[in-house]
Amino acid sequence: MKMKTLFSGLLAILISISANAETVDKKNPYDMIQKVADITFSRFKNEQANIKQNPNLLKTIVREELLPYIDYRYAAFKVIGKNLKKTTDAERKAFVPVFKDYLVTSYAQVFTLYNNQVVEFEPAKKLGKSKIVAVNTRVIEPGRDPIDISFKVRKNRKKNEWKAFDMIAEGVSLLDSKQAELSSIIRQKGLPHVTDMLKEKAERDVVFKNNGQS
Repeated sequence: MKMKTLFSGLLAILISISANAETVDKKNPYDMIQKVADITFSRFKNEQANIKQNPNLLKTIVREELLPYIDYRYAAFKVIGKNLKKTTDAERKAFVPVFKDYLVTSYAQVFTLYNNQVVEFEPAKKLGKSKIVAVNTRVIEPGRDPIDISFKVRKNRKKNEWKAFDMIAEGVSLLDSKQAELSSIIRQKGLPHVTDMLKEKAERDVVFKNNGQS
């Protein structure tokens, strides 16, 4: 139940950071996250009927709205971690797009928990010369204790833009968890094996588990 609660909280954050790339300023992580919240909440509310009929529509929404703000390449390399030197350039190039698709499916599945959660954002802080910052939020849902979510964003100095690469829910880093899960498999069976494994997971349909599906 705790993990489901954390996913429910993550859902609200994921919804709150996505929006149309043409209208969102990526030069300030705090401003970016807060400005897009209303836009995306509206889209999910307006498309709930279609989503219920075709849950895979969530994958489309994730690709259109969330991916422009996710540094999936950086996240993919973080997951490879200490095994990086044991991989080839070709293996890494094959892994990154599959990892991206895997993230799309994973986030889309989390979106099935959407239930009008409310997100409180911390006041913006001075960025200074920081390359990585954490945007702290609190997810409020009736009948449950507030969930603290820290959304980590990284600055691309060449483009002067910020993108997300990790979320920490109640002290648990999703990226660190995924790295711990895959590190030994990469070491023992190689990155191509993990690429094939994630590709299979990425192709799975999104389901609403409360409808008796799994």
